[in-house]
Amino acid sequence: MDLFANLAIGFGIALSPFTLMLAVVGCFIGTIVGALPGLGPSNGVAILIPITFTMGLDATSALVLMTAVYYGAMYGGRISSILLNIPGDEPALMTTLDGYPMAKNGRAGDALVLSGVASFVGAFLATIGLMLLAPILARVAFVFGPAEYFALYMLAFATLGGMSSNNQAKAAVASCIGLGIAMIGVDNNSGLPRLTGGNMHLFDGIDFLVAIVGLFAISEVFFFIESHGKNTSIGVKLEKVSIPWKDIAETKWTMLRCSVIGFVAGVLPGAGASLGSFLSYMTEKSIAGEEGKFGTGVPKGIAAPEAGNNAAAGGALVPMLTLGVPGSGTTAVLLALLMTLNITPGPTLFTERPEVVWGLIASLLIANVVLLIMNVPMVKIFVKILMVPPWVLLPGVTMVSFVGIYSLSGSYFDLLLMVAFGALGFVLRKLDVPTVPIILGILLGGHMEDSLRRAMVLSDGDFTYLFSSPIAIGLWIVAVAGFIAPMFLRKILKKPQRITD
Repeated sequence: MDLFANLAIGFGIALSPFTLMLAVVGCFIGTIVGALPGLGPSNGVAILIPITFTMGLDATSALVLMTAVYYGAMYGGRISSILLNIPGDEPALMTTLDGYPMAKNGRAGDALVLSGVASFVGAFLATIGLMLLAPILARVAFVFGPAEYFALYMLAFATLGGMSSNNQAKAAVASCIGLGIAMIGVDNNSGLPRLTGGNMHLFDGIDFLVAIVGLFAISEVFFFIESHGKNTSIGVKLEKVSIPWKDIAETKWTMLRCSVIGFVAGVLPGAGASLGSFLSYMTEKSIAGEEGKFGTGVPKGIAAPEAGNNAAAGGALVPMLTLGVPGSGTTAVLLALLMTLNITPGPTLFTERPEVVWGLIASLLIANVVLLIMNVPMVKIFVKILMVPPWVLLPGVTMVSFVGIYSLSGSYFDLLLMVAFGALGFVLRKLDVPTVPIILGILLGGHMEDSLRRAMVLSDGDFTYLFSSPIAIGLWIVAVAGFIAPMFLRKILKKPQRITD
């Protein structure tokens, strides 16, 4: 009964005209922010926070607006990923693997509608999970210590090498490149610069946004120039845009499974939507096997990461609200907003300020419906991007990339670095070396190193501490199996060719 009473309080706040307007506006702005390469939800929320103070919003209204932007950006990240092979943000990275091939096959509209439905399912179920399981799942996060987190990150890299590429060696090399890039900068422990070459611009490390825009957006421009527009989605003859009911029906269990995986990944502090998206995609790929044809433009390859990353976005709110620990970069920004508004997140927040928590939850439920209604009809507008002449679209993509990166740092060096990453991405793709492991290495490398350092400090340098718990041992076993098993499975599943006269 308490649940229904609290929901009644929440919907009483959320359905007020002003709060409802904030949710709709936040969803629209968030979708645009997510679609712009390089911005992403964390930067979008951070840039818009001053507006909340300018408007004089109270705590509940400010939180509703910012979380609507957050959810909208998670939706919007899929647009450029599918249409142009340029991830709008880091969680949308996995969507490019099947979304872009589907667009090249003339099914960009189907891919966008399917991804919108998967995003809705993931985000809606995550909000339900936030409402029902927040106090319980918050305790699960305490079980994960530095050893468990290090094993989890090793699992991510091992399964990426084993399942995302036909050549494990090339995937492993790409992962090492990403981890090496993540080490660039001043060491937090010793204060000494690492791999900077004496260049002061590198002392703060390399921003993953610079890398992600360079490896995908700029390298895509290079490929377009080299191929004169062949083998890209631009100018492809599009089928009639409609709701792909068959694909939605076939992926319903995929959406449900990946929503659970993404939500749990979001609850773990520091894991975030990137890991939730990755684990969801890898899980579905392992279930489907070689016959699933992941990476060629299959519906499950779109539904899995979209459901996973949007569910992780909702899951990341659990530790923020119940423990005061951000589950992702965006929730860290939201946490700073709450602290600025003199609200202290924690176990007592649900009892001391129920109007804030339940008003937020009710607004998120409404925002998910608004985003679905808003995004599906707009697919016809989105796909027209592919009909824009290349001589207009490509300079536009390049300009947005340069302006987006420069607006974040104001550094010309980051622009040069972005172009360098574009050249690197072009060369690696010519050599058939996957670029996704590089981005994953840059994203998770710092967290992985911190977990290893904490584990060594706690154990006084004893490496056996990394295998000291059943959870850690289980993760290590799955990591080794995930890397080695595909080598044998490909040989077993590979059908012998019949010789015909």
